[in-house]
Amino acid sequence: MKTIINKKRIRIHLFFWVIVTSLFSGCKEEELGNVADISGLGGDVWVKGPIDQWIYDSLTVPYNISVKYKWDQFEFNNLTRTLVPADESQVLPLLRTIRNIWITPYVEDAGLTFFNKYSPKTFVLAGSNEYNTDGSVTLGTAEGGRKVILFAVNDFKVKGMPGYQAADSSFVKQWFFQTIHHEFAHILHQNKLYPQEYKQISSGLYQGGNWINFSDNDARKDGFVTSYSTSSFSEDFVEMIAVMLLEGKGGFDRIVNSIPEGNSINGTSKAQAQAALRTKEEMIVSYYKTAWNVDFYSLQAKTKAALTKVL
Repeated sequence: MKTIINKKRIRIHLFFWVIVTSLFSGCKEEELGNVADISGLGGDVWVKGPIDQWIYDSLTVPYNISVKYKWDQFEFNNLTRTLVPADESQVLPLLRTIRNIWITPYVEDAGLTFFNKYSPKTFVLAGSNEYNTDGSVTLGTAEGGRKVILFAVNDFKVKGMPGYQAADSSFVKQWFFQTIHHEFAHILHQNKLYPQEYKQISSGLYQGGNWINFSDNDARKDGFVTSYSTSSFSEDFVEMIAVMLLEGKGGFDRIVNSIPEGNSINGTSKAQAQAALRTKEEMIVSYYKTAWNVDFYSLQAKTKAALTKVL
């Protein structure tokens, strides 16, 4: 009995040795050559130029903001979308204008400490639009209040740039500056929530994902400033802030006063729609003062004045 057991052990050991030997011989390491010569493994490396120096001097040093304009598909979180890189000739005109229309007014009225604490720290630029399956177009996204992605950079045009026409102003205002103010307002209310009473102003009138089927004029007849405002309470709140800042006091007044009577989606009267927008305006002005100690109308005047210089 003992002899049989020993023979089995010998067979087992021999079998194991054969398997191990074949594994090592079958997994022979191939020569990779000089790894240092494989491009791209070192990350984003390029010779810094005037764009990078301006970003460092004008955004990174004073505001701790970085900008990624070199192409990296993985920054956009969806490899199925077709996007193109930002044209480098577009980068500085866009960033200079963003600084003037968003950063400077907030720093002047809310202070550098406030802005540096709450502003997103990374901007990523894409040259083209991002189209969604529901037919909508994504203008920009904000991730956790730290990173903002801006699309359609190659279509950006303001005064002084080749090919600019006055007809471009509405597109540029909505796609770039309204997007930035919209996303920054999200960061603010995520840190200090807007009053719960805000949700009662247009309660029962929100459209959710169906907002894409309505125009801004349709939305205004129900007391919303844009069609996207009808998607949710929070989107309503930040859309109000963005539009009010960029239109200025006079421009917002014209929006409210131009609402026509009748034909609203939900049967809202002109007086009811106007009252809803005025109540939202008052609540936002109060929110900025009580939550952030910021005079909204002063911020609004500075933002509108900066916008008027470029559009």
